[in-house]
Amino acid sequence: MNLRRTMLIALLASGCATADRVQTLEDRVAELEGKVEELASRPAAAKSATAEVDPAAEEAAQKLYAEVTELVKAGKLNEAKAKVEILTNKYAATKTARRANKVAAELEVIGKPAPTALAIDKWFQGEDEVNIANPGPTLVVFWEEWCPHCKREVPNLNETYGKFKGQGLQVVGLTKITRKSTEESVTTFIEEKEVAYPMAKETGDMSSYFNVSGIPAAAVVKDGSIVWRGHPARLTDEMIQGWL
Repeated sequence: MNLRRTMLIALLASGCATADRVQTLEDRVAELEGKVEELASRPAAAKSATAEVDPAAEEAAQKLYAEVTELVKAGKLNEAKAKVEILTNKYAATKTARRANKVAAELEVIGKPAPTALAIDKWFQGEDEVNIANPGPTLVVFWEEWCPHCKREVPNLNETYGKFKGQGLQVVGLTKITRKSTEESVTTFIEEKEVAYPMAKETGDMSSYFNVSGIPAAAVVKDGSIVWRGHPARLTDEMIQGWL
């Protein structure tokens, strides 16, 4: 006997059944049965997501994550990429692996061919100063005007731009203008902070291509491929000089 029939019989036996109450009950039971079917159809991996993780596996994952972090800080991204792949595959059920997903997404694009052109909706300044197809390094910065951390990092990159522009470094800031930001508020920010490097509104394709899920974010393109991805604050003069 299924759940729906059992509940209806109970209601009728109580002597308080009406057409409206029966219909309401049937709708509710149908909803519950649908949820049961949905849960039953989920893959085994999803069902076991909340299962207790072996403490030894969690400890091993944490050790790998620490190694990945140090390799990223040292600029050894290919080595970091290899280790984070082991972490997210071998220890996928651990909390540490889920924590590492953002780093994994950043490292995933290392070695990926650079886009041949930027997908731009509107240039605010510097359109003629950027050619991402140039063999030299191009620093691409993703930001939004409402983001507090972006408001700090975007102007800070003026110093980097001024220091290395003469040696061949290109810098371009890309925004999608989300939330309550407008083209006018972006223009005002650029002017008030005296941002010197090129700025543009992108279509969203660039954020997707570079696996950007949080801001501020940055990437470096050189010789037709992506050679670095991460938070702009992690960039150092030594790293930039190595790309020049």
